[in-house]
Amino acid sequence: MIDDEPESERVSALAPFRHGIFRAVWSASLVSNFGGLIQGVGAAWMMTTIATSSYQVALVQASTTLPIMLFALIAGAIADSFNRRKVMLVAQSFMLVVSALLTVFTWFGWMTPWTLLAFTFLIDSGTALNSPSWQASVGDMVPRAKVPAAIALNSMGFNITRSVGPAIGGIIVAAAGAAAAFAANAISYIGLIVVLFRWKPEVPAPTLPREALGAAMGAGLRYVAMSPNIAKVLVRGFAFGFSAGAVLALLPLVARDVVKGDALTYGIMLGAFGIGAVGGALISVRLRQLLSSETMVRAAFAGFALCAFNAAVSHDAWQTSAGLLIGGACWVIALSHFNVTVQMSTPRWVVGRVLSIYQTATFGGIALGSWIWGVVADAHGAETALMAAAVAMLAGGAIGLFLPLPQQKTLNLDPLNRFKEPMLGLDLKPRSGPIAIMIEYVIREEDVPEFLATMAERGRIRRRDGARTWTLARDLENPGIWIEHYHTPTWVEYIRHNRRATYADAVVGERIRALHSGENPPRVRRLIERPTTAGTTLVSPRGPIDH
Repeated sequence: MIDDEPESERVSALAPFRHGIFRAVWSASLVSNFGGLIQGVGAAWMMTTIATSSYQVALVQASTTLPIMLFALIAGAIADSFNRRKVMLVAQSFMLVVSALLTVFTWFGWMTPWTLLAFTFLIDSGTALNSPSWQASVGDMVPRAKVPAAIALNSMGFNITRSVGPAIGGIIVAAAGAAAAFAANAISYIGLIVVLFRWKPEVPAPTLPREALGAAMGAGLRYVAMSPNIAKVLVRGFAFGFSAGAVLALLPLVARDVVKGDALTYGIMLGAFGIGAVGGALISVRLRQLLSSETMVRAAFAGFALCAFNAAVSHDAWQTSAGLLIGGACWVIALSHFNVTVQMSTPRWVVGRVLSIYQTATFGGIALGSWIWGVVADAHGAETALMAAAVAMLAGGAIGLFLPLPQQKTLNLDPLNRFKEPMLGLDLKPRSGPIAIMIEYVIREEDVPEFLATMAERGRIRRRDGARTWTLARDLENPGIWIEHYHTPTWVEYIRHNRRATYADAVVGERIRALHSGENPPRVRRLIERPTTAGTTLVSPRGPIDH
């Protein structure tokens, strides 16, 4: 665990750098991101030379985002179920191998448009595996209070490389060809692999069996479905990715056809986008203190619409680059704000899965948008596609009129750790079940409206954390008695359900206990359901129950 530090340190945008492991991983990631951007320039520009249509050029952007949409939830479940450091090591090593093969295929002239798309898809499949573990590990490197600043620094680091990496990538491609750019990317993974190999974080020993992958994915989806504020972030992230992704997807065509440039021109434009993104990362922490969440996001939509409009009407590389400065800042402000909102609204036990679902929504929007805007550009030209995307961005900002983002709050989502396994009269196995839970409350008539409102929130939390068929019933003969009832499939899932409770959840439980007017605390009954078919053998009270 990382202890919190003085309040004065929390407000500093650079406070995460005080932690050695964050500095080391951030620096190594800087080099790796640098290589990835060089590779991206090489792939995008190489496609303009071997592709037969604008559609294939736009698919390069889609092939880099589609894996995140397809595999992010699986990767998130893996991040929450396995050692995150080891997951990142596997992902980085996989990307190194694929990048080396991409270099070989390019060097020997074996590359076709679809082979190039396959390699970029595989590399970004590694990114999809790595990303939830990497983002969830931020909370293992710095205290929770510094997570927003750490996320902003990660965005800034990526965009520092974006500000110069594409230009250098353009120089490398122009001077030595795409194979050299791909080789540079392969080498860039080595430093991060070494840092991750040497990092030995304190990982608590598991006290429960690991969740099956399918069950873990279901738990993540259920958590998001029962968290309305996170659902709003997903909708807005998808809308932003769908519309804003057009600029990056069509930028190679803008550089080649609209401003009549070459690979270096494309690199300089991406560099301008990156410089703007660095500026956006530097001011994002301050903006969160001054503006509401919704105001920030609407401004980011509007600013990116201006960037797309400028790229559509400009025929001068420097004018287009000036607009990309605004676009880069808006890109980081929006995406980092979405990321911070998700992380600060999610407890550690499920953060990898929730982040992966957020990435699925956002990058799914980018992938779908890249395909659609590519089709539009193929039929009507890049300028028309960018104009249409600008209109879509303004519409995406207007969604906030119906689905406004919540204002960020500081919630204590640390595990409550109050639950203790009860002494049982039956010898249960972890997979014994189904388990039925009944909790009896005594409520005064004048407290019933407040009790019902509080129990509605309790039911949402129960279902979000794994309870099934949750109900609340009132005794017809003794109307002051209320029964809360729910199921879990097994005994170990009942324990897991209770250990997921956080300090923020405890506020609801405390309100309910304050409304309980019985002489004793609310009575809890735990039951195991038994089959009643003919021939069923009942187990003795101290015998095992194992289904």
